[in-house]
Amino acid sequence: MPTEHPTSPVRATLASVDRFCRAVFIAAGADEATSDGATRAMMHGTRLGIDSHGVRLLPHYVKGLTEGRINRQPKVALASAFGAVGVLDADNGHGGLATFVAMDHAIELADRHGIGAVAIRNSSHFGPAGAYALHAARRGFIGLAFCNSDSFVRLHDGAMRFHGTNPIACAVPVPNDNPWLFDMATSAVPYNRVQLYRSLGKSLPAGTASDSHGYNTTDPEQADMLAPLGGEFGFKGAGLAGLAEILSAVLTGMKLSFDIAPMPGPDFSTPRGLGAFVLAMKPEAFLDRHRFDAAMTRYLETLRNSPARDDLNVMAPGDREWKVAEDREKNGVELDPATAASFAALAARYALQQPFGP
Repeated sequence: MPTEHPTSPVRATLASVDRFCRAVFIAAGADEATSDGATRAMMHGTRLGIDSHGVRLLPHYVKGLTEGRINRQPKVALASAFGAVGVLDADNGHGGLATFVAMDHAIELADRHGIGAVAIRNSSHFGPAGAYALHAARRGFIGLAFCNSDSFVRLHDGAMRFHGTNPIACAVPVPNDNPWLFDMATSAVPYNRVQLYRSLGKSLPAGTASDSHGYNTTDPEQADMLAPLGGEFGFKGAGLAGLAEILSAVLTGMKLSFDIAPMPGPDFSTPRGLGAFVLAMKPEAFLDRHRFDAAMTRYLETLRNSPARDDLNVMAPGDREWKVAEDREKNGVELDPATAASFAALAARYALQQPFGP
């Protein structure tokens, strides 16, 4: 098998990357369900251009699986259920697997009751929150997903890392169109933006990051924590982060952001004890489905055709991602040198064919 590590970007089809990720997970000892859930989550990020939460995470997840942080063959199951509410125990398995299973349960509950909510315990990093909201929307339901993560974002006027980037995602089905898809971190920018600007030697936008004392800095080398979304009105981002924190940690009995072990380690042998929360709603439980569909269609048509400044375009949440997905489905995805090299190393380690040329 090829072992040469690429030093420049390489291109691969989405299908070949998907097959490779699944094969690596199986080779690393994961069961089929884990391989499927983890790959689907990463491929959502890679397909839609959310590359920070895409297949670049493969070596990170393999490390967690092989060193004990993530259970390779978990028994994921509902621990309790009451009406339209369920609690799912992930058995320290991969967060992608656990959250897809949880959303499936939420959809089943919503189909019976109009709404379904599932809290997730004993999970791990779940990748892009939008993957699970979109999973519900593809089946005709409104989906929401929340999680918290290890502390990296200060509070408004705060001087310490407090919340994680604590994402919130929502997807809504639209007839004869892609779903309305909203997926956001509650920090001003994701940390990978700081890393990018650092590598490029560029100054950060104002109000996005702080030094170790909590003071805003545009120097990526001095950035020690992220600012909450909202700039001078950062209490809004901090409040939204708190909402994700309460639903995914307090309500599940799991760790608060400042108690979660750092994602990068150094400890990869101890489960991190993350929580998450998903919600599904059945539109026709609230009104006639035709009225709902017509209103969503009119809303988006009006939004997209509304006046824009200068030569800009008004886009609905998800529009940029659907364009990226269309291009990558047709032309493949360009893997950055670091990701390509990590794939080559995994291919050599497990005697697999890498998803691009030698």
